[in-house]
Amino acid sequence: MVDLSIIIVNYNTCNLLRDCLISVYHSQGDFTYQVIVVDNASPDDSVCMVQAEFPQAELLVNDINGGFAWANNRGLRHAGFAADGTPTDVAPRYALLLNPDTVLPPTALADMVAFFDSRPKIGAAGPKLVLPNGTLDLACRRSFPTPEISFYRMMGLSKLFPHSRWFGRYNMTFVNPDELLEVDSVVGAFMMVRREAIAQAGLLDESYFMYGEDLDWAYQIKANGWKIYYNPSVVVTHVKRAASRHSHKAQIEFYRAMDIFYRKYYAANTPLLLHWLILVGIHLKWKLTELGVRN
Repeated sequence: MVDLSIIIVNYNTCNLLRDCLISVYHSQGDFTYQVIVVDNASPDDSVCMVQAEFPQAELLVNDINGGFAWANNRGLRHAGFAADGTPTDVAPRYALLLNPDTVLPPTALADMVAFFDSRPKIGAAGPKLVLPNGTLDLACRRSFPTPEISFYRMMGLSKLFPHSRWFGRYNMTFVNPDELLEVDSVVGAFMMVRREAIAQAGLLDESYFMYGEDLDWAYQIKANGWKIYYNPSVVVTHVKRAASRHSHKAQIEFYRAMDIFYRKYYAANTPLLLHWLILVGIHLKWKLTELGVRN
């Protein structure tokens, strides 16, 4: 059993994947790890690059792009988790979902392992993610998008009043970025999860193609009594949306993910009028995005 299985789902980001893997294999510290690269039918040279330059990585090549959750689940099963999340004897103590557009400092992984080891009630955690220009990637610490919190975001109140404890909950912008913080969710770009939490929460929901699957997983982890933390003592660079920035499908999938998450966790307990307002809001943006794609 290794301490950490690192699962990197890649789609068409060859050069960024190379930088990510270089940083991973320069990791320092007293822990064991394996690297599992899952390629989602990339049209670029990603597969050949990994085979030639990182033969120590365990490479899984998909014939189709089945989505982020689907590919991560393949990596998790390869690491030793059954389809329902049950760990086999070879499953790691911790699993890390890591985007190929991240670059890690040498002690990031060891520091995160130590962070988990010292806090046995933590089921999942993530570091402080910063963009290449040094600013905070706001998605690295989040509240669940309840109807109320989502409404504040859609109305622009979270941007107008980022330091408000009431309106700034979506990305916890009222809290100092350097403060250790218990949160509802961290982002799947760097999401480390405890073996026992996976056993209880199960694997990722493959209804999501991309976006939302990390929030959903966090919801299940917390529902089983685990804590989730944002750990700013570890800082990781995140290019962000490297594979999806120019993808029309990704823009559409963002709103489809919102629809799935809302229906799954909040629709049943939302007053009828508000329920329909939320659905109209989501689907209006969804359809406008589709129309923009067609044009």
